[in-house]
Amino acid sequence: MSTSSVPSAPSVLFVCVHNAGRSQMAAAFLTRLGGNRVRVRSAGSAPADTVNAAVVEAMAEAGIDLSAETPKVLTAEAVQASDVVITMGCGDACPYFPGKRYLDWQLDDPAGRGVTAVRPIRDEIERRVRGLLAELGIEAAA
Repeated sequence: MSTSSVPSAPSVLFVCVHNAGRSQMAAAFLTRLGGNRVRVRSAGSAPADTVNAAVVEAMAEAGIDLSAETPKVLTAEAVQASDVVITMGCGDACPYFPGKRYLDWQLDDPAGRGVTAVRPIRDEIERRVRGLLAELGIEAAA
């Protein structure tokens, strides 16, 4: 079957300032739950050196390994290549392109918090990712 006859998977970009917490969790959940039916990116307007250790621990509890992930810098190209751009507190640092769908998820920042404080943020992100999949018409993987 030719890939040109298959509708292209929607592309989602998650953005937060450091790309070390919220956007990494959201991208990981969308990757796991959406599989190859969605393309996923994450980036930060001022990326940190590493993913937040409490975020790595909280996601490991959910069965997702973020230990090898590294924060990435937000580029105009990444925004332009995405159908949906979800910001998580980066404000005006996100470039705007007409025709893209922009959502802003107000979520607590896990920076400087322990795993106990990160768990409810993780769980809220998973809930929102499941809602996003439903909006995109993609059934979440079990």
